[in-house]
Amino acid sequence: MQVVSISSLKGGVGKTSVTLGLASAALAAGIPTLVIDLDPHADATTGLGVRASGQADIGQMMKNARRADLAANVLPSGWVANAPHDGAGEPLLDVAIGSAFAGIYDRPDLGRRDLRRLSTVLANSDKNGGSPYQLVLIDCPPSLNGLTRMAWTASNRVLLVAEPGLFSVAGTQRTLRAIELFRSEFAPSLSPAGIVANRVRTGSNEHTYRLAEMAGMFGDLLLSPTIPEQANWQQIQGAAHPIHQWPGESAKNASALFDQLLSRVLKQRPTRSRNRA
Repeated sequence: MQVVSISSLKGGVGKTSVTLGLASAALAAGIPTLVIDLDPHADATTGLGVRASGQADIGQMMKNARRADLAANVLPSGWVANAPHDGAGEPLLDVAIGSAFAGIYDRPDLGRRDLRRLSTVLANSDKNGGSPYQLVLIDCPPSLNGLTRMAWTASNRVLLVAEPGLFSVAGTQRTLRAIELFRSEFAPSLSPAGIVANRVRTGSNEHTYRLAEMAGMFGDLLLSPTIPEQANWQQIQGAAHPIHQWPGESAKNASALFDQLLSRVLKQRPTRSRNRA
């Protein structure tokens, strides 16, 4: 089971959109996947077409981590009913739902015991015959407070999302430094999965310049392909629909990019940037 945190120090860069795009690609590829919505705003939960009906949210499960029953509280994504499958069984895309309750842990002073709460929840799901998931995607809040660090503790890899803009690039550099520090103190096996340049405008001179800057700063950590700005992305998310099932050439092209990106995230070996961030 590979656990990947999708993180950004800066809000508004499309971190949840990338999470949903990767989840859509995993569903289309038939990869059994769990999305953990760790952002108290719970946008990933909404975009995945999930509504709670008595289940414990991820914050409640982390509060009682040792007794948490993940399998009993995840919900199937609303995307699954319309997903194609080969007759061997329904595709698996589950959601550990987000809520504002998780915000009780989004503070900078968490101790080691609290940092392991999400790890414990995931470990409990792996006791009886192994986890049903090959991939776990954790949608983190746009900060380096407690929830993000809980996610990093539970993860193998961290995928960073950035826009090709000055403040976002600077935030990505700071996040890479934070990962290095966190790894040395708390999570020695943690590594960057790479950096996704999101919402790229191909006709923008500023974006062209910043992409070249990112390539120089981050080297092979800057993943290909980049994700262009998607004019109908809000409509797709508002409809709680996977991009792989949305009509139109634009969505088809974006789906192919997320397929490539998912392949890179799953197969790429950790590398270091040319210039240490």
